[in-house]
Amino acid sequence: MKTERYAFILIADKRYWSKLCERNKASSGIHVFVRKSKVAPKNAQKLLFYVKKPVMQVLGIADFIERLTGDSGELWRKHGAESCFETFEEYCTFAQGRTMMTFVRFKNFVELKNPKTTEATRSILSSLQGFRGKYVNLATTKQLIT
Repeated sequence: MKTERYAFILIADKRYWSKLCERNKASSGIHVFVRKSKVAPKNAQKLLFYVKKPVMQVLGIADFIERLTGDSGELWRKHGAESCFETFEEYCTFAQGRTMMTFVRFKNFVELKNPKTTEATRSILSSLQGFRGKYVNLATTKQLIT
């Protein structure tokens, strides 16, 4: 694995982040981050979870397993139990009628005990405005999580 694409930053809103953390506390193992688009890693070792406004910090890290893109119903049938959605109806509301979705599977999810401040995160990443995910190298990953 090249160190230029060591980790991929996934962007979540505060509510989705909270649900993900609750799900992780309820059961460890493999989880799924659900995306409405194909913007997701193909190859990475780690996933970083950036919570957007008002938090604007990287709050978690996990080991990347795979990216799955396809029919929203089929993905739900195969991996919906790994998501933070409790029901198919809740998932459908999130999907907003999309027939194609992306599931990013991961394991060993950890909430960072001492995340960088918003200012420090900004200085490391510059601006995250306008993008839906981003690869970062090993050095940047270490700066964000230590």
